[in-house]
Amino acid sequence: MNDLILYTPSGVLATAQPLRRAAKRLGALGFEVSIDEAATAKHQRFAGEDETRLAALHRVAKAAPSVALATRGGYGLTRLLDQLDWKLLGRSVEKGTRWVGLSDITALQLGLLAHTKQISWAGPLACDDFGRTEEEGGVDEITRDCFLEAMDGSLEAVGFRTELGFDGLEARGTLWGGNLAVLCSLLGTPHFPRIKGGILFLEDVNEHPYRIERMLLQLQQAGVLDAQKAVILGSFSGWKKSPLDRGYNFKSCVQALRARCKVPVLTGLPFGHVPTKVCLPVGAKTELLVEGRDVFVAWGHVGHGHDHHHHHGHDHSDDHSDDHNDDHGSGHDDHDHDHHGHHH
Repeated sequence: MNDLILYTPSGVLATAQPLRRAAKRLGALGFEVSIDEAATAKHQRFAGEDETRLAALHRVAKAAPSVALATRGGYGLTRLLDQLDWKLLGRSVEKGTRWVGLSDITALQLGLLAHTKQISWAGPLACDDFGRTEEEGGVDEITRDCFLEAMDGSLEAVGFRTELGFDGLEARGTLWGGNLAVLCSLLGTPHFPRIKGGILFLEDVNEHPYRIERMLLQLQQAGVLDAQKAVILGSFSGWKKSPLDRGYNFKSCVQALRARCKVPVLTGLPFGHVPTKVCLPVGAKTELLVEGRDVFVAWGHVGHGHDHHHHHGHDHSDDHSDDHNDDHGSGHDDHDHDHHGHHH
């Protein structure tokens, strides 16, 4: 079983070329790729009307492929959450389907966790990560290798570097999270997982640090952050400085959060709307270990240390300098990320 279905549950595909490129590349990596019949449907900014996208999700779930990879994010899953057959999606995971994506796909992944407790994978999107031309940067090797190992079951941990001050930190709990704005939009709904003692990871794109701070403080004031064992921040790219910032930046946002938060807040996770991204099992029992500045997030054999894990290390720490990813040109709608080919 190595079948992979490409489907579009949220935003419209502007053009089909990246989808075809992605299908070809994924085929070359050993997958039997099929493209859902409605993958290129168009209705306003969506990949077809709500019924079309809902039917596509249910079709993919019934087919229960090894991998269900979203073509892109954007916006649109929120419209479907109340109508989705969560039991059907849960059964597909029981049969072995790995639902993969990020950005708007966070709504699907967190809904799946809230309703069925099944695991999905925060990871790449077909068009963004496998559909870029060579001129746009092609396929990132770490992203590709991490994805392949996550899909064949051999990925058991990821490693990255964080700031000083967390040496010796150990935590165990459910790994969950995704896109910050999407996660905040689920607060108070039946689709928000009520995870206590978890390890929460977050990323976002095209959101100024003051907006990121406001969303993080919403989660803190709602009691979500302090109910976790640790919070891990990935990439927050694509924002533009304002003359009113006067030195306020992503670092200021993190400092404000840490001042109010009881739990450790780590930065540097290589995940988000950037070319290099790891894969993370949303809903898995996970162990977090920090040695010096090296962070290990392991889920393969929680309880047996991390010495023998197959893990991907990536030093992402420079992204969290004072002006975090300042100049990743904006001009996209929130969470639309079709053309982010930025390399660090």
